[in-house]
Amino acid sequence: MMIHDITAQAGAFKKRKRVGRGEGSGHGKTSGRGAKGAGSRSGTASKKGFEGGQMRYFRRMAKFGFTNAPFKIDFWTVNLGDIITHPAFAKGGDINLGTLIKAGLVRDESRELKILAGMPKNVGTLKVKFNVTANRMSDSARKFVTDAGGSVTETGTRRDKVRGIDRNSDDRAPKNLTKKLKRGKDSKGRAAIAAAKAEREAKSADKNADKPAGKKADKPKA
Repeated sequence: MMIHDITAQAGAFKKRKRVGRGEGSGHGKTSGRGAKGAGSRSGTASKKGFEGGQMRYFRRMAKFGFTNAPFKIDFWTVNLGDIITHPAFAKGGDINLGTLIKAGLVRDESRELKILAGMPKNVGTLKVKFNVTANRMSDSARKFVTDAGGSVTETGTRRDKVRGIDRNSDDRAPKNLTKKLKRGKDSKGRAAIAAAKAEREAKSADKNADKPAGKKADKPKA
């Protein structure tokens, strides 16, 4: 090769592969496609990472990172209808995790307890008093119990305690605010922040009003 044989376009173009030209072409009888099957026909395409049907490599890899799965809260849910029809609660009494386990309505203490308002069709009100202590209780179930003269104490779940939610209060907005709660134009977090700010301003105004007005010191004459 001489220097004048080298050009700027040397190697820029590659001779195309002429398929179907027999074994003398250098590509074999089947032009590298093998014998039979979908791969030997025209119009075939395979997705990236396809391994013939076996589990792909990226799906066989170990998974890393954070997941919320361990923090999921599981409940034992019990309907009021099942409680009032049970002989152990025919005369009312205390309803909590211990008494429900003893009655056989709940298996064990491995989950939180939630009382729901499922009632029989022919029963509209409760005729006995119940003193309910549970992690959660639906509003309709609470109404059934309080209308009959009973009491309800919701202890709340771990998530409720972390967020600062009082389940026994009319205001169930979270008090321990986080960035996630502040998102959104109409989020409860924003409303709680505004209410807390207004309460702080009102307290400071009352405190300033209670202070006696101090006398201004006379400036020394020059």
